Amino acid sequence: MATKKTRVAVIAGGISAEREVSLSSARQVMEALDRTKYDIIFYDPATDLVKIAKDADSIDVAVIMLHGRGGEDGTMQGFLDSLGIPYQGSGVLGSAVAMNKIISKQLYQANGLPVPPFLIFARGDRPDIDFVAEELGFPVMVKPEQEGSSIGLTLVKTPDELQKALEKAWQYDERCLVEKYIDGREITAAVLGNDPPQALPLVEIRPGENFLFFDYDAKYQPGATEEICPAPLSEELTRKAQEYAIRAHQALHCRDYSRTDMILNNGEFYILETNTIPGMTATSLFPQAAQAAGISFSELLDRLVEMALIKKRPSF
Repeated sequence: MATKKTRVAVIAGGISAEREVSLSSARQVMEALDRTKYDIIFYDPATDLVKIAKDADSIDVAVIMLHGRGGEDGTMQGFLDSLGIPYQGSGVLGSAVAMNKIISKQLYQANGLPVPPFLIFARGDRPDIDFVAEELGFPVMVKPEQEGSSIGLTLVKTPDELQKALEKAWQYDERCLVEKYIDGREITAAVLGNDPPQALPLVEIRPGENFLFFDYDAKYQPGATEEICPAPLSEELTRKAQEYAIRAHQALHCRDYSRTDMILNNGEFYILETNTIPGMTATSLFPQAAQAAGISFSELLDRLVEMALIKKRPSF
């Protein structure tokens, strides 16, 4: 008798600003999932929420490939929890806090992790430019509280550019982060597994000359950025970055996998953010790190499905 295949719901698309990136990730994931092991069905939350609920009893596991709001922020995780469908990655709490740049910064600090100095401004605030210059200096990065893929983000070089950058960020959120710009090498550290989580080889990100920083186009335009894995760092710095990534993963209550971005400046790493559903496109960083650790893309997906099934939730 043939072994029953695991029925996998790949959930992607949605209504966030990162919809197209999500769909691209889902296409790559569906191509890489082993069809001899899995029956695969695709759902787009923009149109298929009722269908997911109706099909819940027949779904063994979900692979969430949503990025941004409505998918990476705990919303979809809570929906699947209520249906008793297990899924890869962080739960509601870890997803929500990692998505929120302000709360995650505060949790990093509470756990002794270095972060760039920052200030918080609510929509409609008129910041005291002299105070910002004294506290942070210029340039600064202005970031919406809860967007990913560098959406709404601005590098502000001079004081007279600050208000316009704040207005742009406030289009996405009530609050935004104004963070001291740290000039240095951008390093990303992937973490995989539980009890204990394991840090994978580091990736160094070098945006092309046409990009001031690792923005949306630099992230997703093939060939726009040089990505070096393993990152050319000393053993000491490599261990330090990997330790920071594991500590960030744990501080934010992440599960199964995450990817933490940081800047290396004068021998110290400054934590920028942690991604709980890293991209899975052809140019994505997590699969590169896994490959450097000897884990193929298909094997990586197997690991994520297995971890989701281990923590299968009871039906309600």
